[in-house]
Amino acid sequence: MSGRLNGYRILILETREEAQFSRLLQEQGADVLQCPMFAIHDAPDPAPVEAWIRLFIQQPFDDLVLMTGEGLRRLLKVARRMGVEQDFIAAVAKPRKFARGPKPVKALREIGLEAQVLTETPTSEGISAMLSREDIKGHRVGLQLYPDKDHAKLIAAITSRGAYVETVLPYIYDPKAADTNIVTAIGEMANHRIDAIALTSSGQVRRLFDVAKEHGCEDKLRIGLADTPIASVGPIVSEELRANGLHTDIYPANDSFFMKPLISAMASNLNKAPPRVAK
Repeated sequence: MSGRLNGYRILILETREEAQFSRLLQEQGADVLQCPMFAIHDAPDPAPVEAWIRLFIQQPFDDLVLMTGEGLRRLLKVARRMGVEQDFIAAVAKPRKFARGPKPVKALREIGLEAQVLTETPTSEGISAMLSREDIKGHRVGLQLYPDKDHAKLIAAITSRGAYVETVLPYIYDPKAADTNIVTAIGEMANHRIDAIALTSSGQVRRLFDVAKEHGCEDKLRIGLADTPIASVGPIVSEELRANGLHTDIYPANDSFFMKPLISAMASNLNKAPPRVAK
């Protein structure tokens, strides 16, 4: 049923899925304040990415671990520029594909492929636990990395199982480009102009506090978060909130850690109180 969020102003902190999340909220009548947390750019040196793609095409890996949907899409973009997109898709079709959460699954489906295994927990630790149950001794494992994360433990966990790892980092973050947006969003919360903030990754919580500390507005951020219902998409986000002395106000029902269940939970919770009057 549409219109369940009529009159409510929702702050979202997204990058890769921002447009989709905003559209789903707007379909429910919400006024969405979008605050991208990072600008995303292709890897500044394309040579290692191109070399990884050529190697994959020439000698397809036994297993492929996709950490993000953005990563696969960026690899496809590079392959397209190289003139080998179809060869690359054919190579991706051959190995077992392990996905860290639903976003890589969606990116695979966009090219007509499916992941064979999906992590129970969408983290690097979840990937390690998943691979620990698989026989990968002697396998060549392609590992798509993402920025703002130390992957040394994951790589070590894979090699300790007797596998050989070929890594690729197809994109980088430019955090400074979004600082002004984040500071503005903090002010909107502190001034009671936001009805709820929706968080869909633990990195968003860390980024909020990093920017607030850098710009001298951590107290304002804590005041704003204390007075604004916080919607968390799942346990990883809620754990990060607790680590920062915060709590989750809105949580998806039945452990369905996706956008639509999160929006339904927001609608149910927020409709218990009228929207704020902007000051």
